[in-house]
Amino acid sequence: MVATAEVAVSDRSDLEVIGSLVPRGSRVLDLGCGDGALLQWLQREKGCSGYGVELADANVLQCVQRGVDVVQLDLEEGLALFDDQSFDVVLQIDTLQAIRHTERMLRETARVGRIGIVAFPNFAHWPNRLKVAGGRMPVTRALPYEWHDTPNIRVGTFADFGVLAQRMGLHVTDAFGLHQGRAVRVAPNWRASVAVYRFEQPTTSRSS
Repeated sequence: MVATAEVAVSDRSDLEVIGSLVPRGSRVLDLGCGDGALLQWLQREKGCSGYGVELADANVLQCVQRGVDVVQLDLEEGLALFDDQSFDVVLQIDTLQAIRHTERMLRETARVGRIGIVAFPNFAHWPNRLKVAGGRMPVTRALPYEWHDTPNIRVGTFADFGVLAQRMGLHVTDAFGLHQGRAVRVAPNWRASVAVYRFEQPTTSRSS
């Protein structure tokens, strides 16, 4: 079961920065969509359509109340429900840190969607480094829980994902950090609290 992840991306300004990466009129699948706020914004501001995938009952109810179509599904079970390239964009916002089979989910994202967009807490952000240097785990806006009650099962960095994407053959089309609603493109690995990547399916799949 995928637990609810720590909330790295929550403010309207954060959602708008990520939403700007989604082409107007796209068919969108939002994995771990939470209360549906991002999908609602994309529908209203960019004429998008699509579905959210969410497990928590309370979040599913909020999606319905927002007018967002939602499928109640445990992401650990995979995306076999969806056909190849059935969406223009697949979002994973605040989900990677709570999923056990990260590579499998990224490959499924590339299979189901033409474009994948992920965002997750960047553990290499400089306040986190200082806290760890002092012998403690960080508690920040992007990582708001204590070590003993966090729903996250892993931490990663902006640089870590770049290495993973290269190894998997994912074609990264944009990568930047996010901090307090602003995009960080200079030294994001230590200046940003959230990592954001936009990618397309593996190069081997695109050439076949």
